[in-house]
Amino acid sequence: MEDPFFLGDLKLGSNVFCAPLAGCSDFPFRQMINLYRPGLFYCEMVKMDAIVRSDPNTFRLLDYEASMHPIGAQLCGSKPQLAAKSAQMIEELGFDVLDLNCGCPVDKVTKDGSGSGLLKNPEKIGEIVTNMVNAVSIPVTIKIRAGWDSTQINVEEIVQIAEKAGAKAICVHGRTRAQGYKGPANWDYILRAKQTAKKIHVIGNGDIYSAEDAMRMFAYTGADAVLVARGTFGQPWIFEDIMRAQKGLPPKVRTGEDYRVALLRHFEYTIAYEQERRALSAMRRVACWYLKNVKGARPLREAINKCRALGEMRKLFEEFAWDKIEVSVTVEQEEECESLC
Repeated sequence: MEDPFFLGDLKLGSNVFCAPLAGCSDFPFRQMINLYRPGLFYCEMVKMDAIVRSDPNTFRLLDYEASMHPIGAQLCGSKPQLAAKSAQMIEELGFDVLDLNCGCPVDKVTKDGSGSGLLKNPEKIGEIVTNMVNAVSIPVTIKIRAGWDSTQINVEEIVQIAEKAGAKAICVHGRTRAQGYKGPANWDYILRAKQTAKKIHVIGNGDIYSAEDAMRMFAYTGADAVLVARGTFGQPWIFEDIMRAQKGLPPKVRTGEDYRVALLRHFEYTIAYEQERRALSAMRRVACWYLKNVKGARPLREAINKCRALGEMRKLFEEFAWDKIEVSVTVEQEEECESLC
């Protein structure tokens, strides 16, 4: 590990980052992650078009508080003419890092050539990144997949393009667009990116669910940093675990009480930010994250899904027999988000 870690002139506390998670990493989620201080974390992906037209719902996705610095924003779009303006607006909002999304695989994003649709047009990636870099003083990064499908792997080409355009880092998700989130991530693609890079940092992403996974990725790929996505669900402390592993320390043993405290804290953050109906919906999803690998929690999960009031849900969290449960960590993770971008 480079200690401290730098993106351009920006000094980061570690090289363990939290991914932008569309539909998941809302403000309460970021408040939870902030307790465990990753080197950098991102808000949810937002569209260039929406930023430029000052869409209020889009700006809400970018909510953050001062204690969350350093924090990044991720833009999605395929129009080079909007790149500079949208990048400047992100910088004016106080973000420390700007990321270009070239990895989102969902059809409604790729249909206009955005997200992983840009993998089919590497030259446009270079044009967009160049426009962003020339428009702002904060570091610009890029997140990609290895290629559109197994017949169109172009990770090395895009590393070179991003580097030439002035990006400070490129994050490589070890799957193709065609894979979605199925099958194991192929870390060979991250290794290939690292072997190609000359100056640009390479960030590894894909199938990091534990500190052991992160350390294996560092060792196998030589990545300069790792970006954790689904591995954050229900275990915001994964960043602390990884950073302890980097120091040769074992992860802390998390008990039922730890899960109770975390879930209640996430609950309080959520009800303070959302209206009741949205808070109930969000907490049903969030509770499933925390309870997914908890043996003996099935009755609680079923009761949560039937909740129609926040007071009722809080009572369930408070009165559940947390001392009777058993926590087991697995690598099997269900798709929870609209697009883990």
